[in-house]
Parts: sequence; C-alpha cells; structure tokens
Amino acid sequence: MAETVLKMVRDMSKARDLGADIVEIRLDYLKVFNSNQDLKTLIKESPMPTLFTYSFDAWLSTVIKSHACTSITLLIHLTVQYGMFSANKSVSIEVGGQYDGDEKHRLDVLRLAMELGADYIDVEFQAAHEFIDSIDRKKPEKLKVIVSSHNYQDTPSVEDLGELVARIQATGAEIVRITTTALDITDVARIFQISVHSHVPVIGLAMGERGLISRILCAKFGGYFTSGTLHSGIVSVPGEPAIKDILDVYNFRLIRHCTKMFGVIGKPISHSRSPLLYNEVFKSVGFDGVYLHLLVDDIANFLHTYSSTDFSGFSVGIPHKEDALKCCDVVDPIAKSIGAVNCIVRRPTDGKLFGLNTDYFGSISAIEYGLRGSHDKSNIIGSPLAGRLFVIMGAGGAGKALAYGAKQKGARIIIANRKYDRARKLADEVGGDSLSFADLANFRPEDGAILAYSTSVGMQPNIDETRIPKVC
Repeated sequence: MAETVLKMVRDMSKARDLGADIVEIRLDYLKVFNSNQDLKTLIKESPMPTLFTYSFDAWLSTVIKSHACTSITLLIHLTVQYGMFSANKSVSIEVGGQYDGDEKHRLDVLRLAMELGADYIDVEFQAAHEFIDSIDRKKPEKLKVIVSSHNYQDTPSVEDLGELVARIQATGAEIVRITTTALDITDVARIFQISVHSHVPVIGLAMGERGLISRILCAKFGGYFTSGTLHSGIVSVPGEPAIKDILDVYNFRLIRHCTKMFGVIGKPISHSRSPLLYNEVFKSVGFDGVYLHLLVDDIANFLHTYSSTDFSGFSVGIPHKEDALKCCDVVDPIAKSIGAVNCIVRRPTDGKLFGLNTDYFGSISAIEYGLRGSHDKSNIIGSPLAGRLFVIMGAGGAGKALAYGAKQKGARIIIANRKYDRARKLADEVGGDSLSFADLANFRPEDGAILAYSTSVGMQPNIDETRIPKVC
C-alpha cells in the first residue's frame, strides 16, 4: 500500500501501463502529508486524469472504461487510490480511508485539489451538501464531483437504492457512487437495475466474491466506473479482481450492452480456469460474449433472478449438478439417466432452460486416453475400462456421471460416499457395490484399479484436505 507521494507516483505509472484510464488518489493513506506541495506533485506527475478522495473509510482502486456507457471505471485498491477504468474505457485506483482529523481541514484539502487541477473529487454523502455549496461558482468546468455511499452490511432493496440515488443526486452530485455488500449473487441484480434506469451517471459496485459480476458487467448495464486491484492477491475490498484479470481474462473493453453472458456456477468457484479458456476463444472468433465466475448459493434462485435471454448459458460445478437438473425445462435423456447436468443452455426464442451432461464423456474419455497412452496396450479396439475395477469417491452429480460412463464401458463399479445410503442408492442404479468413506481404510484395491475422486473436499481454498485414507 502506498504511504508516500513517491510510491503513489510510481504506482500511478504502473496503473497506466496496465491499462488504467483514471487514477484515484487516497490522500488519507499518506503517512506524511503537506497538502499544497503534495497535491501539486500528484497532479503534475499523474500520467492520467486524477480522482481525489480524502476518506474516513479505507479504500484504494483503479478504474476502466467500457463502450457500453459514457464512462465505466475500474478501481484498483492500493493504499492510496490511484487508477480507474471507465465505461468508455478508463481505469482508477482506490484506497481505504484512514483520515481521523478535523472535518474542515479535510474539506479544505479537497477544495485545494479542485483549485490545483483535479479532474474528479469524491466526497461522502454525509458531507456532500456542505462541500458542494462551498464550491458554488468556483468549480472549474472540467471538474466532476462524485458523491459516494458505502454499505458494509448488505445490498438494500431496489426501492431503497433508488431513494438513495435520488437523495445523493439532490446534493448536486454529478456522479453517484454506491458500494454495497453482496450476501448473495442475486443481490447484484438490484445494482444493475438501478444503473440501467438512473438518469444520472452511477458507479454501482458490490463487495465480496458474490459481487464480482458487478465489476465486470457494469460495462453492459450502464455503470460509470468499475474497480480492481493493482496486483492479484492484494485487495482492500473482498472479491475485487486484479486490473489485469478484468482487462485480459474478462475482456472488459469488449463488453457492450448487447454482450451475451455465460459463466461457471459453483461453490467454491474462484479456482476455475474456465473463464480464461472461454473468453480467449470468444475473443479469437469475434463472438460478443463474456464468461464469468459465478459463486452461487442457490441455483434455482440464481436462474430465476437472471432470467433474461442475455444470460445465455452456464457450466455447472459442485455442488449444484443435481439441483440444476430440477431447474431445467428440458433435459437431455442421458443427463436424465445420470440424474445431473453440468451444462445449461437458455433458448433465445423462449428463455427455456435446456440441460445436458458432458461430464461422463469428458471424464471417461480422459481416463481411457491415459490408460491407452501408458502401460495398457492390450485392448486397443474396446475400452481399457472393460472389466476393470473402478472406484468412485463421491455420489453427487460428478460421481453419478462417472458411474454412468464407467458402466457404459463395462467397468466393475464401487461407490464410496460419506453418507452410505447415497453410495448404496447409486451403486444399485449402476449394478455396482458400495462403501462408506470409513470402509476405505480397510479396502485393498486390486492391481490396475481406477480411483476417481469426485468430492468437494480438497478444492480451493482447502487444497491440502482429502477424503482418501493414507493407507490407500
């Protein structure tokens, strides 16, 4: 975190090189601050337009602009706010507020920043009337005043958010900035609704991993700025992506109001590399789509909330594969036989959901390829799984797909699960045997047996955990 003017200047250059359009400078993080001298230096040395914040809260960000609206900003959280991306393709940085001094002095500093040539000033809603009244007839034409409100508990209703926007706008704000906390990914829909229907430019972002889509899809729904971090893993706001990921993984600058949305649904989900793969393919073939990480708690609620045909399709991961099948209007016969789907397509004509399962084919094909490519050359024509012992740990959606695929290839199947009754039920369906996880400690597999691990234990962030007994 930058705590000196020199470090801020260096970080501003880094933000510019990464693609930021605007730099948000958090004065409250400076350990030593000479207002007149330091403001002159920061404004003179900044390679981008400047946004100044002198906050009681703690923030730092970078901003990016998108084609979808006038100006979407990508904020990067450092110690002092430096860079931003805007909706028409700009970037900014924002820092956590540390100021605890005199209120008059704080507002005097922001007025001085205005006089010295700042491009944007961010002032909290509570102080907005006083600050805006004090600069009446003195404000340079180029300066834009942002009035901000932060909610660290939740995301209010659409009605309450609409009222808040109106109250902020009544202060004389030229740009409204609302940051909420997403307790569920569906909370973000309310932010989108406010952004789309507002008559004043809105920066609407939701904190937390469940709020990630607010920072990417603001380019579609009319947001003014978006926020990210200068470096991966260094965040001041939970769930905030790095500026490099926003631009290079999610192709933020290509997102427009007509962009189709796709994503991988799961819990956990941040470890998935699917967005990296799909977004690169979309870009290479010129397809107007974006593929996102979607941390979902209740898949039925998610699909009901984001029911527009613009939300065009989803990959489904643990633990939602079985529940996803129940949400689909039409299910592929194989997926129905398995009892789980890992792929949902929303039909553009009527919005109905079509569920498929490609897990069984993808996983079994990979296992067969591995066997044929190693020591087993004896069964080139048939499947190398035929007659082989195939032990599956986990009886959820992924385990069901593996069991179905292994059965089709003639393997002898054993299902192991934490809850034995689920293991027994699946084993009966595929003509196999069953074990509890506790039984595995005494299980001795034959030579050449296959172990397929399909539980969520060991996934991010607890990658060192496993259900496999040490004796196996």
